[in-house]
Amino acid sequence: MEVQFDAYPADIVGLDVVVTSVASDAHTWNLVYLQLLLEELGHRVTNLGACVPDQLMVDECRARRPDLIVISTVNGHGFVDGKRVVRLLRRCPELHTTPLVIGGKLGIAGGEPGSVSVELLEAGVDAVFEGNSAIVGFRDFVQSLPSGVRQ
Repeated sequence: MEVQFDAYPADIVGLDVVVTSVASDAHTWNLVYLQLLLEELGHRVTNLGACVPDQLMVDECRARRPDLIVISTVNGHGFVDGKRVVRLLRRCPELHTTPLVIGGKLGIAGGEPGSVSVELLEAGVDAVFEGNSAIVGFRDFVQSLPSGVRQ
């Protein structure tokens, strides 16, 4: 007799979320934290892990067609790597309108939080989360999205 385990019961009406990091970032604690937070809010999470090559991220998101893509970075290169991969994601017709956010330590210059936000927004992210209030803003953003609605 084969026993199947479904981590996400059919009656959960949350979002399908992809959590990932950029190709240069080997940190994982931030990804696990975000996964647990999102699951606590009732969402289904696919965590692609750390050091995700750009094309792998694009391919996985195209295949999964998530309701939300979350890019988290801690190494300080999120601005450069994030801007590049966001442009690739936005070139895909099936991901063009998918909510896409980025957060964490986005630069190494020590600038004020928000100093790179404009360029990331222009590249195609819907929201940028950094600084002391990042997690509160992220939670509010996620809770503002319509749950269970597929694009």
